Amino acid sequence: MMRSALASWLGRKGKRSVPGGYADALLLLGALHAYVGWHVGHDLPWQPWSAIAMWAWLVLSMVLIPAAFQRRRHGEFTLLNRAVSWAGYTALGTLSSLVTTTFLRDIGFGMVDLLGWYPAGMVETSAALVVASTVLLTGLGFWGAMKVARVVSVEIPIEGLDARLQGFTIAQLSDLHVGQTIRKGYVKRVVQRVNALNADLIALTGDMVDGTVEQLREHTGPLADLASRHGSTAVIGNHELYATAMPWVAEFRRLGMRVLLNEHHVVTHNGARLVVAGVTDFTTDRFLPDLASDPRKAMEGAPADVTRVLLAHQPRSIGTVERGSYALQLSGHTHRGQMWPLAPLVLLQQPVIRGLHRINGMWLYVNGGTGFWGPPKRLFAPSEITRIILTRA
Repeated sequence: MMRSALASWLGRKGKRSVPGGYADALLLLGALHAYVGWHVGHDLPWQPWSAIAMWAWLVLSMVLIPAAFQRRRHGEFTLLNRAVSWAGYTALGTLSSLVTTTFLRDIGFGMVDLLGWYPAGMVETSAALVVASTVLLTGLGFWGAMKVARVVSVEIPIEGLDARLQGFTIAQLSDLHVGQTIRKGYVKRVVQRVNALNADLIALTGDMVDGTVEQLREHTGPLADLASRHGSTAVIGNHELYATAMPWVAEFRRLGMRVLLNEHHVVTHNGARLVVAGVTDFTTDRFLPDLASDPRKAMEGAPADVTRVLLAHQPRSIGTVERGSYALQLSGHTHRGQMWPLAPLVLLQQPVIRGLHRINGMWLYVNGGTGFWGPPKRLFAPSEITRIILTRA
């Protein structure tokens, strides 16, 4: 998964950077740029100017992408740093499409060789198509990332659900990633769309921020306006851990959210009770060992014979849940892969990418992400605000 590779690059396996991981990432990045340049640059029409232009872009991209991640990690949220972040992340998104289309072109050449059929102008035309399709895909991905997340409604049949909870609605937000690229204006529009749902409960399933409280307080401020009958409940994700989680826990609580750290609370609705539990991120033990994710601890003292819903940032947390202890888990983290064709790579780490699934005797719903991370690009992986509707099985 792209995010895991880049996290390794930035030393996210611990609190300090990992020089070897950084060097490996730079070598991989250089190899990808060189692959595109050698396989496409010299085949473009209008030589030598087209080749010069492509190599110039590749060199600039090779500089901007690492700069964007370094600014994200160490830089303040200044106009210059934001500009570098936008440029570097956009270059990374463009590179992903360039590499993919170049690879597909190479596969096409292999098939042509097998057939022994060489159409006139194939080399130049196919190289130009790589560039044209990359521009188109990057534009479509940018449009998909910048528009406000759509609302996806999902009915989930719950066995033993109290009749008084029939139709109980949960508005789920996940992976908003407020930071260098997603700012207050987008957050306001998301809040307006959520509030229009008139949900009974709002669930925020982690990775809401990419930065410190001091950097982002102004831009997360609109989250205080989230409104529902039973308030907002949140859990932390891996990106809160990267930004030091506990100050964000305090800030989220100041904004009116109930933050659950391996805890639960009981919602009373129309006289019926619903248990909402939340665990810390699957990787919390690497950062805060005392708060390691623990679904069993989250249920300590909870009433019996009551429907239980678990908020857990990563879908793979379901593998640590005892069968029958929860009816439903709400997660995020995957972004639906965010950029085609990365979605299949997510399955190397997570059991599912998106949507509703029946696993280990319980339901799992994976929100595709309300914002985006890194490249401003959502390609065939639209962002979403989820409207969960509980129904009786």
